[in-house]
Amino acid sequence: MSRRIRIIAGELLVEAELNETATATLIWNVLPMTGSANLWGDEIYFSVPVDSSLDESASEVVEVGQLGYWPPGRAFCIFFGLTPVSKPGEIRPASAVNVVGRVNDDPRLFKTVVAGTSVTIEKR
Repeated sequence: MSRRIRIIAGELLVEAELNETATATLIWNVLPMTGSANLWGDEIYFSVPVDSSLDESASEVVEVGQLGYWPPGRAFCIFFGLTPVSKPGEIRPASAVNVVGRVNDDPRLFKTVVAGTSVTIEKR
């Protein structure tokens, strides 16, 4: 099953896809949802109405373009570059995240998003 989504951040519209993990299913089931962008280096995150613990997809290192769910903050995360705790050649969230999907467009487009921007995730 394809779970294609749109991420709308201000004027930016990016195509993405959720994977088949349990956490991604929880997110899919509450769409559409809107939050206010928080920035942490080249990561956008915002709280979502989903409560999940770490699952089989959990990782302390992610790739550019991956989408994550951070259990301590109940937050949806978009990774598009280095965070303040990244090491050379790897992107590190604040702590492990469940990898819930991937951006299909160029993730670097998110570099134009400023803190406080309204971000909506909807089914496509």
